[in-house]
Amino acid sequence: MAKNMQDLIRIANSDLDGSRSIYLGMTKIKGISFMLSNAICQVLEIKKDQKASELEDATIKRIEDAVQNPQKFGIPNWMFNRRKDPETGVDTHISLTDVRFIVDNDLKTIKKIKSYKGLRHQWGLPVRGQRTKSNFRKNKGKATGVKRNK
Repeated sequence: MAKNMQDLIRIANSDLDGSRSIYLGMTKIKGISFMLSNAICQVLEIKKDQKASELEDATIKRIEDAVQNPQKFGIPNWMFNRRKDPETGVDTHISLTDVRFIVDNDLKTIKKIKSYKGLRHQWGLPVRGQRTKSNFRKNKGKATGVKRNK
C-alpha cells in the first residue's frame, strides 16, 4: 500500500471514491461520460484500472485541466456534450454546475418561444414522441374515477 493513499480524491469540485478505478471514478463528475473518461485516460496516458487513490498530485491537476478544457488536449469535438451552442455556435464541453444551469436555460428558451418541445415541457407531457394513453400517468396528477351519486 502506498503511503499517500486517500479515501476521497477531489477532482473538479467532486469527491471521487479512492478505492475505485480512475476510469469509473471520473464518471461520477457531472458532465463526464464513460467515453470522455476513457478519452481523458488515453490522452493523459493513465492506466484505466489504476486506483484513484494512487494518483499523484500532478496527475490529478492534469485530469482537472482535461475535464475543464478537453479541446486543449485534442479530444474530438463529437465527444463534447454541447456541440454548436445556440448562442455562440462553438463546440464546447460543459461539466460540473454549468450542466444544470445551461439545461435550465435551454428549457426556459424553448418554453419562451413556444416551440412544440417547449409546450410539451410546460404541460408535463412526454417530449420525444412516447405514447400517453398508458404511460406517464404519474406526471398528470392523481386520476379520478367515475363518481357515483349517493
